[in-house]
Amino acid sequence: MTGIAHQAASLWGLDPARITLAAQRENAVWRAEGPDGSHALRLHRPGYRSGDELRSELEWMAMLADGGLDVPRPVPSRNGRLVEDVGGTMVDLLTWLPGRMVGRQGALEGIGDRTGHMRHLGALLARLHDLSDGWTPPPGFTRPRWDHPGLVGDTPLWGPFWDNPDLSATDRAALALARGRAGAALQAQAPGLDFGLIHADAITENVMVDGGRLSLIDFDDGGWGYRDFDLATVLLRQLSAPDYPALRAALIAGYAPRRAVDAGTLDLMLMLRALTYLGWIIPRMDEPGGRARSLRAVATAMPLVHAYLRGPNA
Repeated sequence: MTGIAHQAASLWGLDPARITLAAQRENAVWRAEGPDGSHALRLHRPGYRSGDELRSELEWMAMLADGGLDVPRPVPSRNGRLVEDVGGTMVDLLTWLPGRMVGRQGALEGIGDRTGHMRHLGALLARLHDLSDGWTPPPGFTRPRWDHPGLVGDTPLWGPFWDNPDLSATDRAALALARGRAGAALQAQAPGLDFGLIHADAITENVMVDGGRLSLIDFDDGGWGYRDFDLATVLLRQLSAPDYPALRAALIAGYAPRRAVDAGTLDLMLMLRALTYLGWIIPRMDEPGGRARSLRAVATAMPLVHAYLRGPNA
């Protein structure tokens, strides 16, 4: 990957000697120093996103940045392209945002006013949704869809969660029932659900804090989806926190002045978000820590499944 990163840096007029690996997650992110500041050089995992999907992501991010949202701004290459293909690896360049991640693995770190942080994040997501609703995507815009087929269809975006090998027979039976019930609920409620472009991954690692400012990074999973799904993604990692009820109320309080939140829909989205991780981990089971992550995903998802099955629609 180092050789590809060095080649890619040159396409943006950056010195390959001044790039360092900053993160290796779904994508490899290199910090590149240039005459106009720091940038994030992203090398995308081959096969995960098409060139059209990546260009669409960057066009959306550019609109959000133009609208005043604190997100990285895409930087065209010397060729005028937002995305370059370097030996089969798709590469782009973003401005580097100041600050630090608000936490890791869901744990907020160094955040004294936890409910205040959640109110701020709720308002930030509402602003993202507002800006997105006021934008007309350009021709060819294509992003993943966190909708009925993408969540509970035969080929969910993050894979068939019901095939997770750590599920027991009892778990699978409950999942099948919950999947069918949730699918029917989504279809019945579809006309009244708030649907549009969402970040879809505002976990602690993707929210940056710099003084009193919050910013969002990593739009890799962003696309079309239910707006409450964005809130559910934030809350899922906080379920075990002692102050979870206060954190949930604060997130909604920050979001609700701009956009409506339905408690029942949010609970449904919490369960559906938990199910996605059961599928996501399947192809990563052999990676270091993969089995432990799978077991955590099961331990998180199944109580939500059983609570949903005991709910008012049971």
